[in-house]
Amino acid sequence: MTDTTLTPSIALAATHSTPEVHFDFAARRLMMKGEAYPENAAAFFRPLLEAVEAWLQESAAAPQSVELHVALSYFNSSSTKLLFELFDCLNRFAQAGKPCHLHWYYDAEDDISEEFGQELSLDFPALNVTPIADLSAC
Repeated sequence: MTDTTLTPSIALAATHSTPEVHFDFAARRLMMKGEAYPENAAAFFRPLLEAVEAWLQESAAAPQSVELHVALSYFNSSSTKLLFELFDCLNRFAQAGKPCHLHWYYDAEDDISEEFGQELSLDFPALNVTPIADLSAC
């Protein structure tokens, strides 16, 4: 089901150091896929965070769930910090009684990414975190 959001979708093609991004706000589906190690992580992620925060404020009365799909084969520490800001934003929205689902896709042979995904449930308890051992499934 879609809503009547005023926030336009965001679609960014992947580059050698940034992920593909498709934030379809009307469908309440956010997706990031690829690698995230931009030289300036804040410059890449901050506009995305601001758009999500504004959309969530606009959507505060909407009862529909939000889905975030993240399939990053690699991300550096500065990207991790900003990803955590995004997850925290959605966690706060979920704490307000809005269902939020985080689908964490990882390579089945990557123990570190698998553990990272499992720890997200502890760090963001209001999010419904689903680890998925298949990067290509996103």
